Amino acid sequence: MVLGIESPAVWLAYVLSLASAVVCVVYGIVYWNQGEEPVKKEDVDWAKEEKQEVEDAL
Repeated sequence: MVLGIESPAVWLAYVLSLASAVVCVVYGIVYWNQGEEPVKKEDVDWAKEEKQEVEDAL
């Protein structure tokens, strides 16, 4: 019995949830200021086409 929890499955669930929280925090710290990926020309062209289609529909 660890911390009053008799079932190993429940104990494992608690440990894994805490471990995943720690992993998420570490990931956030490591990748905090990575910066954005550059905008591709094809993405800009697609956005212009979509905007034009919306304006034409209105």
